[in-house]
Amino acid sequence: IFVRRQLVKLPEKGQGYIFSSPKSRKSRIIKPAPTVMRILDRQREQQKHWAQTAGSAWDNPDNLVFTNEVGRHLAHVTVYKRFKDIVRELGFPECRFHDLRHTFATLSLKNGVDVKTLSSMLGHYSAGFTLDTYTHITNDMQRGAAEKIGGFMESATAITTPEPPDPPKESRCKVIPFEKVG
Repeated sequence: IFVRRQLVKLPEKGQGYIFSSPKSRKSRIIKPAPTVMRILDRQREQQKHWAQTAGSAWDNPDNLVFTNEVGRHLAHVTVYKRFKDIVRELGFPECRFHDLRHTFATLSLKNGVDVKTLSSMLGHYSAGFTLDTYTHITNDMQRGAAEKIGGFMESATAITTPEPPDPPKESRCKVIPFEKVG
């Protein structure tokens, strides 16, 4: 999916909406999961049905993915109210629409997505900004990594084998014999 602009509500009541460049001022390509693409395909099929039903009233010159039944963009208040209804129906705690973005980022980091890739997907101007924004997650990840390494170190030092295994012939890496340390 090529992201090159966003629909923005103008600040004054009744002024409507305009297209503007993304906040980062950069276009980007995102590659959604196959599940997401199937959902988008279903949405496109729904739009085809709506277009047939609406006939000449269909109005989607910008080829928007999410529209109302006559092809017009969705009003932010409509999206907001429907989101709140869904959250309530699912029994989730009160949250903002923007919290979906933070949830996605948090779960991505916790599941091993590298920061550079995530930063690009979120449209952040740098991986450093992403790290700064999600420091609480990366700190948790560092603690988890330290525990894993500690567990490895404990198990490596507990083994009492006379010699470590020989490294592969073509490798210049050496296996550190932890049982000889200390």
